[in-house]
Amino acid sequence: MSDHSEAFVAFDTSKLRNAVAIADGGRGDEPRFLGEIDNTPAATAKLVRKLAGKYERLTFCYEAGPTGYGLHRQVKSLGHECIVAAPSLIPKKPGDRVKTNRRDAVGLAKLLRSGDLTAVWVPDRRHEAMRDLTRARETAMLDLRAKRQQISAFLLRQGLHYPEDKRTWSKSHLNWLASQKFDIAEHRIVFEELMEAMRQAQGWIERWKRRSAPQCRTGRWASWS
Repeated sequence: MSDHSEAFVAFDTSKLRNAVAIADGGRGDEPRFLGEIDNTPAATAKLVRKLAGKYERLTFCYEAGPTGYGLHRQVKSLGHECIVAAPSLIPKKPGDRVKTNRRDAVGLAKLLRSGDLTAVWVPDRRHEAMRDLTRARETAMLDLRAKRQQISAFLLRQGLHYPEDKRTWSKSHLNWLASQKFDIAEHRIVFEELMEAMRQAQGWIERWKRRSAPQCRTGRWASWS
């Protein structure tokens, strides 16, 4: 067993590799860089088991980011505390702009030990899945809006526009769009492709409503619909 019964371990995460640093309990020793490991459950478990054999208590951390919360859940499942730190609230020294995986990991370990990291709330797997689903819906809605704008812009260039006193994208408007004719073949191709792209985007949203919207109208998801 180490001279220190407690240690603070930080990961600087990336898609393929995680840089790892450790700070022993107490404030006398500087954090140490342990190296890099593969960003896989097997490599993480091996590291955690190794450190657990040397310290009575371990606390882990990493910055919230695109790698998600899988690392947090694995560390917790192995019986250790893990903080996912809010990146915007991590203290930074003025002028400290040089970033490397090693420096970031060592800095995080030091801040974890001193209690200067602010943890984000970590959703459970179901909540995270609902977040992904609603993000996908929002992306599809933005895509549909963009497709509609492209159609309107194309028609405007041809001198065609729907009467301003009528509601656009209604059934009447869609019928009006379907009735448009173009003498030039290239214009017909462009218009048909734009309309098909819009229908595909609309179809995704309709499928989302049929398959997923009922789940968002009940329980804790009610405010998401």
